Amino acid sequence: MAKTNPAFMSGVPELLVLRLLSGREMYGYELVRSIQLVSNNAIALAEGVVYPVLHSLEVQGFLRAKRKMVNNRARVYYAVTAKGRKRLNALMSEWERVSSGINAFMGELYA
Repeated sequence: MAKTNPAFMSGVPELLVLRLLSGREMYGYELVRSIQLVSNNAIALAEGVVYPVLHSLEVQGFLRAKRKMVNNRARVYYAVTAKGRKRLNALMSEWERVSSGINAFMGELYA
């Protein structure tokens, strides 16, 4: 099981969800599994984390939702909007800035 630090993960689910959905539309559980797979099990977000993020992003206009029938079951697929792509770019820039700063700090400590 992956270890997580809730305080450190603040804002990360939004970034991960938008990043995955920038490639193609996906449904909630597919996102949960993809986050775990792409991160090599380093990040495991429960459905109870991902679904509220999806709903919040949809309300803010960053995602659009579409119901599809799959195997006689309705699934809600999410896709990034143009506004969502702008939000993703801003989040990615901020992540790069912060991670660069942390990497520089770690290099200083261990040089």
